[in-house]
Formats: sequence, structure tokens, C-alpha cells
Amino acid sequence: MSLLLVPAPTHLETRPGDGFVFTENTALVAPPGVARYAARLLGLGLDADGDASDTVELTLGAQPGEAYTLTVDADRIHIDGSTAGLVRGLATLVQLRALAADGAVPALRIEDAPRFARRGLMIDVVRHFFGVPALRRVIDLMAAYKLNVLHLHLTDDQGWRFESASRPELTEQSSATAVGGAPGGHLSAADLAGLTEYAAQRGIEVVGEIDLPGHTNAALHAVPELNAGGAATEVYTGTDVGFSQLTLALPATTGFLTDVIGDLAALTPGPYLHIGGDEVHTMEAAEYVEFIEAAAALTAAAGKTPIVWGEGAAADLPEGTLVQLWDTNSDPAPIAAAAQRGVGVILSPAKHVYLDMKYHDDYPLGLDWAGTVGVRDSYDWDPEQYLPGVDPAAIVGVEAALWTETIVTEADLFTMLLPRLAAVAEVAWSAQSDRDWETFAPRLAAHEPFWGAAGYPHEANVLAPVG
Repeated sequence: MSLLLVPAPTHLETRPGDGFVFTENTALVAPPGVARYAARLLGLGLDADGDASDTVELTLGAQPGEAYTLTVDADRIHIDGSTAGLVRGLATLVQLRALAADGAVPALRIEDAPRFARRGLMIDVVRHFFGVPALRRVIDLMAAYKLNVLHLHLTDDQGWRFESASRPELTEQSSATAVGGAPGGHLSAADLAGLTEYAAQRGIEVVGEIDLPGHTNAALHAVPELNAGGAATEVYTGTDVGFSQLTLALPATTGFLTDVIGDLAALTPGPYLHIGGDEVHTMEAAEYVEFIEAAAALTAAAGKTPIVWGEGAAADLPEGTLVQLWDTNSDPAPIAAAAQRGVGVILSPAKHVYLDMKYHDDYPLGLDWAGTVGVRDSYDWDPEQYLPGVDPAAIVGVEAALWTETIVTEADLFTMLLPRLAAVAEVAWSAQSDRDWETFAPRLAAHEPFWGAAGYPHEANVLAPVG
């Protein structure tokens, strides 16, 4: 039983008796770490005296990680968990309230915990730039579906999107451009600080990415000494990949890497930093491995654990490094081998979770190099079976990705996210035994009014079950 919740909870038991009806007298009792967020989310005042007749009460409990319990009676809703667990329980309560057919949240008890510790979404803010307001809305949507990592792709051939204190020329020279001549932009240090704080209140970690050693034309344009001839490259606003690269053979490169990795590490308080590593088509294998190992070592020296795209699995990586599988047209054997060496794997298989792929052949937005990705494609797969022969314990999480070559407006962005992001969220949160397409499809369709009320553009014509 799920009561139309997405993701499906681990255990839900309905109880006899009246449900809880929110009124103007409903008050909130909550610990300081989550009180303000809960009050805003639920639209409730805090009960300072503890004498309200009907309450939503949050208590800090002993459940590990993001686990929580939620109990609903006629005069009280109680959520218990760690701070992170309380945030996840609040997301469930918001859904229960929005989906309550008669205005009453039914009497029930939920015991819930995530399947995977990392449940992420990558947003490319380079090909087309999306600033703080749009990213805050993305964070709110992620929190609604219990995702907990926002991965920002901040550098590429078309632009440089974060303020580097050591290298101000990067944003001065390479932030104003985007694909097709669209306006660019960048996130200031204050922008990133505010965004990471906003995300943290919602239980979401922000991970920044500097893509290396390829996808680097914006850096090569802004910093001439990174080029073999000492001359800056031209601005690039196309969508081809694989033509640019940095090289350790130039004396300027290591200092540049030290500066920008250190600057991004200082701007993002979480434990990880993504150093890219994908689609380097102009570099010999040995030089590529040397570069990834050097960048990973600099990342570790800056106090961060590296994350690399799947190609980086060929390198000898520091302990704790995560490898992110993405290319479903490539042999996954090197990633499987890295997993057997103890490297953790994030699964982002393009044929399932690349949300910049078209919904279907005739869809006006998106690409199709990995095929089309319908809602069922995003939902109907088992991460623990994706890499045969790999210990499921090596799979640390699932991350959807939205590249923005064809994504120009905020409406485009959310239309490509919804409804597929909710499907990915259930893949990442709910146990495989609790997931079934035939029961998921009507639950997902029931959320369309919720998206509309929240002002999220979404693709409504793909919600019906697909063969």
C-alpha cells in the first residue's frame, strides 16, 4: 500500500480511526535545526508553549541516516528521525496532505529508509545557463522526491560558470557565452554559498564539477598560457565534444589546476568534488591516465574526495573515489573492474536516466544518441543488476542527468525533468521488491496536479502507462 506516495515507502500501515485535518489552529513543534524549514514548508506557526490541541510534532530520534517514522492520528502527526530523516518525513507529509482526497491525512504509520545513500541529479549550467532562482526551484523539486545530491556541471567548452578567486579571468573572459549565442552568466561565490545553504536546509549536498582534461575550451580561451602556442582559443558556442584538452606538459597547467580545484573546494562544503574525465578524444590513453591521477591527487590535497566520469576508471584513484557510469554505448568492464578494486560506483546510465534524451522519436526537445528515454525507461530497471558480477554493495547511488544543449528556458528544464525525475527518485529510494511499473504509473499520474499547483512545467502527454 502506498497511498499514491512517490517514492514508495518501505512500510506503510493504515490505521482505524479518523485522519488528521489541518486547521488554522494546527501548530508545529520541532527542534531548532529543522523548525524554520518545516514551518515554511507546512505553512504552520511554531507552538512555543506546547498547548496546541492539534500538532505536527518533529522529534530527533535514533534512526540512522535518512530513515524516519511518521505516525498520523486524529489530533497529532508525529515524525521521528535524525535531522535528515525529519526532512524526508516532511516530504512524505507534504505529499500526504496534497493528495488527501477529503482533506484529511489518513491515520497511518510509515517506517521508511532509502535504498541508496546517494540519490542525485546533475544539471548542466554551461551549455545554457540557469542561475540561482531556477536552481532553487530544482532543489525544491529534488527535496519533494527525497533526492539528496545536486551535481552542478560548472565548466565546459562553451563557458565557465563559477567565480574562481585565484583566476578571475575565467569568468571575465569566458562566462558570457552559451550554445548558439544565448546569454551566459556565472555563479558568484555568494551565489554558490547561498545555494549550498539553501540545499543543505533541504538535506541536499551540492557537488561542483570542473570537467577535465577535455571540455576545456572556456579555460583555454581565458588563460592563453594553457595552450601549446600561447595564444587563446576562440569562443565556442557549438555542441561538438572531444576537441579540447589541457596537458600536463605545459608548465602553467598544474598551477591552474591547483588554483581552480582549490577555489571550488572552498566554495562547496561537502566532501566531494567532481573532476570530469569524459569524452577526451584527442589524448593518448597513458597521458589521459596520468592527467586524471594528477587531478585526483590535487583534489585530495584540497580536502575533497574525487568523483570522475566512467572513463576515469582506468586510472589509479585515491581511496574513496567514486566513478560515475554514464555511457551506455561503451563497454562497462573497466568500471566493473574498478568496483572490484574497491571504487564506489554511481549509476547514471544514459538509456535510463539521461533526462536530456527525447521522450520519444518525435519529441521537440532533447537528443537521442542514447535512444529515447520514456518514463518507463527511467523507472523499469534494477541498479543492483546493471553491472553483472559486481557486488551490489559497490553501487553507492543513482544520479539522473540533464545536459542543456537543447534546453534553453526554465520551462524546457522542468518539462524534461518531469515526470521522469520522480521515476528515478523511486528507483533510488525504494526497495526493488516494492517497485512495479503497473502500480507506479497511476501513482505518478496522481502527482500532476501537485506539479501544476507548484508551478512546475511538465510533460503531461507521457504519463499514461507505456507498453
